[in-house]
Amino acid sequence: MRSFLNDIDNPADLRRLARADLPRLAQELRACVIDNVSKTGGHLSSNLGTVELTVALHYVFDTPHDRIVWDVGHQTYPHKILTGRRDRMPTLRQWGGLSGFPKRDESPYDAFGTAHSSTSISAALGMALAARQKGESRHAVAVIGDGAMTAGMAFEALNNAGVEDCKLLVILNDNDMSISPPVGALNRYLAQLMSGRFYAAAKTVGKNVLKNAPPLFELAKRFEEHAKGMVVPATLFEKFGFNYIGPIDGHDLESLIPTLENIKHLQGPQFLHVVTKKGQGYELAEADPVAYHGPGKFDPAVGLVPPAVQPKTTFTQVFGQWLCDMAEHDPRLVGITPAMREGSGMVEFNKRFPGRYYDVGIAEQHAVTFAAGLACEGLKPVVAIYSTFLQRGYDQLIHDVALQNLPVVFALDRAGLVGADGATHAGAYDIPFIRCIPNMALACPADERECRQLLSTAYAQNHPVAVRYPRGAGAGTSPLADLEGLPYGLGEIRRQGSGIAILAFGTLLYPALQAAEKLNATVVNMRWVKPLDVALLLQVAGSHTHLVTVEEGSIMGGAGSAVAEALNAAGLALPLLQLGFPDLFIDHGDPVKLLAMQGLDAPGIEAAIRQRWPE
Repeated sequence: MRSFLNDIDNPADLRRLARADLPRLAQELRACVIDNVSKTGGHLSSNLGTVELTVALHYVFDTPHDRIVWDVGHQTYPHKILTGRRDRMPTLRQWGGLSGFPKRDESPYDAFGTAHSSTSISAALGMALAARQKGESRHAVAVIGDGAMTAGMAFEALNNAGVEDCKLLVILNDNDMSISPPVGALNRYLAQLMSGRFYAAAKTVGKNVLKNAPPLFELAKRFEEHAKGMVVPATLFEKFGFNYIGPIDGHDLESLIPTLENIKHLQGPQFLHVVTKKGQGYELAEADPVAYHGPGKFDPAVGLVPPAVQPKTTFTQVFGQWLCDMAEHDPRLVGITPAMREGSGMVEFNKRFPGRYYDVGIAEQHAVTFAAGLACEGLKPVVAIYSTFLQRGYDQLIHDVALQNLPVVFALDRAGLVGADGATHAGAYDIPFIRCIPNMALACPADERECRQLLSTAYAQNHPVAVRYPRGAGAGTSPLADLEGLPYGLGEIRRQGSGIAILAFGTLLYPALQAAEKLNATVVNMRWVKPLDVALLLQVAGSHTHLVTVEEGSIMGGAGSAVAEALNAAGLALPLLQLGFPDLFIDHGDPVKLLAMQGLDAPGIEAAIRQRWPE
């Protein structure tokens, strides 16, 4: 039997197919996604949900002349397969291979690089208005999920776009599922829109009356897809100035393609509401889209199975347990997450303390200021947020938390390299951007035990404190059961050597210790970037000839810079080698290999020191 997918090297090939062949192509495309993700790991549920939508968009629009911007971008595997990258899918999310997200330098079909949510409408609007200004006839399409619609940036863009006359189409991919279940008034509104009794009853009665008259039934079905906007009450999107169309079935190509073709000929900004299902076409992913959101390798015939060997406790799990224990101890504690309940380890906290758990949706700016408001009233907010996502709430961190010196704890997950997700998700900049803010403190635990202890120390302070820790497990040290902290702002000497002293910040303490064995160097577990343990630093500087700083973060403005500033302030001019991330974005790949490539494993640290100061 002919394989349609094997004949498609670009969307122009797709557009030569008969419309009747597209459902078969969608089946092949879905099977291709499942086959590849099962071998490489990656995002699955979201990609299975956008197969038909992807086919329809490339079939109707003249890509890449027409621009498609995929919000977040973790649902673009079908897009990559149809745009000439099918043969490279086995390299997905590996060093030198395909990114798991759209990248402008990877393909001309990736109109805009996305990985953080809610940027698509702004970018697509910019493209549409640029085309208008240049006198070019092209469409710009933003595909945004219902979870991403909770972010303020999406509404800022809608507000701007609604008054412009341009060829902009916003497609709301409504699957009732972000990574964590979507929350808030907007999600409830969308659910009510789809489940309204009048609409459901009218649809059911119409089908029952007409089912015995096939020609009339088919006519009614086609009319239904174009009349839903009239059945549904006036929407909030129309209030923004958009022409609202939908909702329609995002898996029905017979609805999608005619609707998109009609929209191409409409004037002004258009808003198409499609309803899809995450995991569509793969029963296991349909039943548990969260588990299959970002699976590792698996057998598609069997599905996900528990690992034979129990994995090490991760830093995220350490945080989750600490949060529950501290909440049991202190009724003032409240936990906040911007739509990352599972990723940040807050599932158990949500179950045990539902009245003190707040998922604010994909709204990092709001999460930070919301925490500030809670702190003003005497509560003790803990904001669980990825390092890379705190970047989105930076003004609020400065203006609303630090300036008012409010006791908010920031649990910064995914600090450092994150591996397969790449540069967009790497926590490379939190040390520089936090340590320059007055009133802020920043702790870097070396292992799981210290993570729990430093979280307790941070919680005990009466000012804002961030605790950064990486993805996955560390050295494997078992956390203590109690809630005792470590001394605030103090480090410790972990190995006494001579000549060279390595000052380690965070989990790179352990490769530093290994390197020190070969060098007979002293190793200091600094623990705190801010406040820096200046007394310990000066003690070590007074008894050693050379200093090395090691951190899993940007060298520019990082912990090594803090050490250099402290030495300069003390009038000391010791030779100082700063090891960390260079001034470039580090791409996706295996995190262990990536650290080694940056010279941040034990052999790399040893080699860098020997190269700087040969014996």
